[in-house]
Amino acid sequence: MYYRKTRNLFDPGSSDPIKLSRSKIELFTTCPRCFYMDVRLGISRPSTPPYTLNSAVDNLLKNEFDLLRKNGEAHELMKKYHIDALPLQHKDLPRWRGEVTAYEGAMAVDEKSNILVNGLVDDLWVNKKGELIIVDYKSTSTTKEISLEDEYKQSYKRQMEVYQWIFRKLGFSVSDTGYFIFANAMKNLPKFDGKLEFEMTILSHKGNDSWVEKTLLDIRRTLVKNDIPSPDSSCEYCAYRKSSVEVVGKWKTDHAG
Repeated sequence: MYYRKTRNLFDPGSSDPIKLSRSKIELFTTCPRCFYMDVRLGISRPSTPPYTLNSAVDNLLKNEFDLLRKNGEAHELMKKYHIDALPLQHKDLPRWRGEVTAYEGAMAVDEKSNILVNGLVDDLWVNKKGELIIVDYKSTSTTKEISLEDEYKQSYKRQMEVYQWIFRKLGFSVSDTGYFIFANAMKNLPKFDGKLEFEMTILSHKGNDSWVEKTLLDIRRTLVKNDIPSPDSSCEYCAYRKSSVEVVGKWKTDHAG
């Protein structure tokens, strides 16, 4: 059953910072109307089933890197890709991952927009310069070459750049270069035998978080208005809402009486 949200909605009259997750910022960049209806009106997009297999891979990777973290050792993948860094040891890493309090994560306030941004990082490394390196785990299954050039993967890049912005706001020196670890489930093996085999790939991304503060100001300006943004021409959810209203209206007219 679908319920309209009534709590934690944006209140134009409140002076408290509005808390937005990294995913809400991504929602605004893809469709301001859907974002407004969610954060201001409490009408969210329909939820999707949880990606439990992806979560399992994430947890296994975290466990693997955590074993090396305790010993101050680099992972074989880091050596393979010539990444001169080590998994970061920091007392707040469990909180930044959301392992202490769910949905807390790493948080920072943008003073200009009065927006508190939070996000859950997968991992953090540190290089010889003492710079933090943002690391994100991704699961997929494809026979194509892994790359970051697909249209939907541009959101991956924005995700990393938001995390880079958060940790810079927290006072850390952060490397522009972050890494995506892709676990690609192999499809072309002769037998299954009740187990998946993965091919591991690391791709780098040189981030630029200069867009984040401007976007947060745009979000604030959008939310304080009482005008709902126009439907986005590329948004499937907006198109569905519009089409369903038109079809239902025509049906009622055609079958009146």
